[in-house]
Amino acid sequence: MDNRPATGGHRTAPPFSPPGTERGAEPGPGATLHSARLYDWLAQLYSLGREGRLRGRTLDVAGVAPGESMLDVGCGTGTLALAARRRLGTAGAVHGVDASPEMVARARSKSARLGLPVVFQVAAAQSLPFADATFDAVFCTLAMHHLPEDARARALAEMRRVLKPQGRVLVVEFRRAQGMRALFNPVTLLHTFRSPRIFDDLEALVKRAGFERVETGDLGVGGLGYVLSRRGGDA
Repeated sequence: MDNRPATGGHRTAPPFSPPGTERGAEPGPGATLHSARLYDWLAQLYSLGREGRLRGRTLDVAGVAPGESMLDVGCGTGTLALAARRRLGTAGAVHGVDASPEMVARARSKSARLGLPVVFQVAAAQSLPFADATFDAVFCTLAMHHLPEDARARALAEMRRVLKPQGRVLVVEFRRAQGMRALFNPVTLLHTFRSPRIFDDLEALVKRAGFERVETGDLGVGGLGYVLSRRGGDA
């Protein structure tokens, strides 16, 4: 059954954009990756074949529990949202938004093939097509670095808006690669070269957006770091 909220026509950015795969985007929304099959291949390459562990660890950090509702912003081909649906079972609701129609089409295809009901739609991090206080948890994994710097605060404000009081937001980004880890993972090296301070700046950005109980840590897969925080408000 499709119980999706009202939709909008804006776009946001998915993870991963190696040279030669991005198209120029309109000012504001950020870069968009259009090759869905390449996206999935790069995810396996980046995680060194441990994408399942990466998605499971992401859900663990956010404390996703049966009956909750969650949103994945910059969902790509839907792997995290589908993993969340498996964990939630038939309870709760799972939504994913992405800039790229190609990503959303592949995510919908996966959802249908696996029999996992997730609502995927094209929408922007800066203008999420959901009512206030809709979700218990919002994820933004490897998508923030695709947004222009002046759009990141607006995207976080939108994530906060659609969270319920005490809802959690989890932002996952590349940490600066060093030593042998960088040599063995050129995807990390590329992204930290292009956006060297993206993770370092996240904590302050999240706090400025009004989130509370902010904590940071190592995701434990692929040299990724996370910033976990809560909306605040009534318990």
